[in-house]
Amino acid sequence: MAFVPRQIPTYDPVAVEPMREELIATGCKEFLIPDDVDQALDRKDNSTQLVVLNSVCGCSAGTARPGAMLALQNKIIPDELYTVFAGMEKDAVDRYRHKYMTNYMPSSPSIGLFKNGEPIAILHRSDIEGNTAEQIASTLVEAFERLCSRKGPSVSTEEFERITQGKYGCSSNLPKFRE
Repeated sequence: MAFVPRQIPTYDPVAVEPMREELIATGCKEFLIPDDVDQALDRKDNSTQLVVLNSVCGCSAGTARPGAMLALQNKIIPDELYTVFAGMEKDAVDRYRHKYMTNYMPSSPSIGLFKNGEPIAILHRSDIEGNTAEQIASTLVEAFERLCSRKGPSVSTEEFERITQGKYGCSSNLPKFRE
């Protein structure tokens, strides 16, 4: 029987596509339904999984997403890379929050590192706000080097430059309304 979503997405799928594609392009697989979350995290094989809870919210998401992408350029990275979009795949987000993040307040964006189905390092929204992409990447790299063993980067330097176009921050190319 096919999964039928219970909840309608909050945002226009076309509008979030660029934010979604950045993480996919750097090697993240998407959690689209609750079963995707369980298949990735409900295991006891000592591998590590990174989960980026993506979001449209302003500069917090504008630094979390680029920070995670930059951290994945490190020489040591998690075994598997995932993302789920708050406000879009609501059923998958609910499963992630209520089964795997039970000891943490809901937060979007957030970045979690997991092992054996348990969070071993978490960046909550409060850890993301007010930091640059580089600061977030540095915090993640420290965790990767302590807790992970897969050889990085997730994509080549050339591919990373193509994806990011040499910029970090919000994915919008819209000019500011007033300078």
